[in-house]
Parts: sequence; C-alpha cells; structure tokens
Amino acid sequence: MLLGLAAGGPGLAQNFTTAAEVKPILAATKGSWVAIREYEGNDLLYFTHLESWRCGLSEIRFSVNSGAAAKVWETEPCHEGTAQPNAMTLEGHLPYVVLPLGMVQSVSVVVVFDDGTEDRADLERAAVLIP
Repeated sequence: MLLGLAAGGPGLAQNFTTAAEVKPILAATKGSWVAIREYEGNDLLYFTHLESWRCGLSEIRFSVNSGAAAKVWETEPCHEGTAQPNAMTLEGHLPYVVLPLGMVQSVSVVVVFDDGTEDRADLERAAVLIP
C-alpha cells in the first residue's frame, strides 16, 4: 500500500517532520537509537538512526558510561521544503563520534521532540554493538 493512500489519500503522505509523526517510530525503535562499531582501533558511536528522524526533534542529548545525558549531539539540519527532508547529505557532518576502543560500556540518550516532550533510552554496549 502506498504511504499516501495509507495516510488517507493521495497527496497526504507524512513527511515525518513533526513530533507527532516521529514519536511512534522512535518509541518502537528505542533499542536502535545509537549503535557502536569497533573500527580501526576505535569505538564509533553512531547516531544514524536518530539523524534519520531528526526533523521532529529539537534536541538530542547523550552521555557515555553515565546516565547524565548532558552532551548535545548536533544534527544535520532538516531539509524542509525538499522531497526528503530527513535525507542525510553528510556535508561537513558525520553521524558518529570516535572514542577509544572499548571505552563505551553504556550510552544514555534523551531526545527532545519539537513539542517539548522527551523520551529516554539507556543502552548497554552489548545491546547496540554491531559487527
């Protein structure tokens, strides 16, 4: 079924640029908000999933090995007015941070939606480690 038809008719497809549109997706995928990859002697902490739904968010905060979630993750801007506002261009912005190998044991993430509400995920390394 086409998204436009599922949303109520042609031309009514969601752009996933508001809290109302991205909240259900992020709630269902909380375990995928971040990922860790061991690469070339480092831990790469990826925010790709959250970057993909950033248009309905006003802020992403995180912490490594602490529940504080005080460091702000700067996202790529939302590309409003384009056919794919959530598309990532990666121009001057990579969706990960490089940390020493084995440093990341846990990650706490708080997302602040554009309606002011928040959600939180506390994730252990083993749960988000990718090959």
